[in-house]
Amino acid sequence: MSFSFIIGFVKSICRGPLSVAPWLMRVALLGSGRGSNAEAVLRAQKEGRLGKAEVVGIYCDVPDAPMLHLGPKFGTPAFYLDPGPFKTKFSPEQEAFWADALTKHQVDLVVLAGFMRVIKTPLLERFEGRIINLHPTLLPAFPGLDGIGQTWRAAVPEGGCTVHWVTAEVDGGKHLGQSRVARGASDTQESFAQKIHQAEHALLPKVIAELAEKFPQR
Repeated sequence: MSFSFIIGFVKSICRGPLSVAPWLMRVALLGSGRGSNAEAVLRAQKEGRLGKAEVVGIYCDVPDAPMLHLGPKFGTPAFYLDPGPFKTKFSPEQEAFWADALTKHQVDLVVLAGFMRVIKTPLLERFEGRIINLHPTLLPAFPGLDGIGQTWRAAVPEGGCTVHWVTAEVDGGKHLGQSRVARGASDTQESFAQKIHQAEHALLPKVIAELAEKFPQR
């Protein structure tokens, strides 16, 4: 046994056990447009506000969506994945393809952040209890499309946003967090919507960080 090997072994003992990288919940962000909510999550991660979660990929169903530019901006892989021929849902084959891609990337939590397709069996089965959605109303009020417009037209005194588990019932899963936004006397629909978007940008990273604290390690 060489003298240099002995010295190296002794030094390794003196340094103590090797450090182990902390476990992090692997998050996939799915979206279809500008990606403002995805950007809020990525910014929270950059600022250390995402806790034990890390975004491992941005996945988009629109090939030229601005959301895809968030990848190089934040140093996160960004992917366009073909959703199939339909506008508001997957073809069964392509939904299975998406499920395979997310599984291959070892995703723990799927986050729908402005994703404009209904999720069905292939993803729901593969990621049961591991998909969340951000909806721009105080569910159960005003589910479905154009939630902010629905809220505005109903002339209710407040709106807001909800993060919930995704189930087969559209916008029907258990709530994980809500944020309320008052409708001011001087608000227009545009200013009211902007306040709701600001609430969304605060709520979604907060819920992800909370889930990471409770998420079972691989």
